[in-house]
Amino acid sequence: LTKNRGYDVIVTGLDGKPEIFTDYSDHPFAHGRPAKVFNRRGEKSTASGRYQQLYLFWPHYRKQLALPDFSPLSQDRLAIQLIRERGALDDIRAGRIERAISRCRNIWASLPGAGYGQREHSLEKLVTVWRTAGGVPA
Repeated sequence: LTKNRGYDVIVTGLDGKPEIFTDYSDHPFAHGRPAKVFNRRGEKSTASGRYQQLYLFWPHYRKQLALPDFSPLSQDRLAIQLIRERGALDDIRAGRIERAISRCRNIWASLPGAGYGQREHSLEKLVTVWRTAGGVPA
């Protein structure tokens, strides 16, 4: 469904209907839009964009990083900051992708071992994608 390499994706709700956004001026949930229920337990999410960033953290990082909007560049900068804060940026640069994934799993529910009760990608699949994209293991 994405029209912009995932930068326009909104978390899929319990109804299973995929959704995208087109206004990058702010996080899609910034102006009072209700969070989406994503499971039968009634848990809600505001995850949006390529890295499924939660609105809860957006105002802080928007200010800290002086992000002008929720554009692809701003989403990339925010994701890199989150990776940096977990101490995983040097792991990625050094080719220690498994370690980097482990350090970041508490941020992204789809990483293996995240434990959020959502679908998790296998470590093997993620490493394969990383290598295909040019990642070089340590």
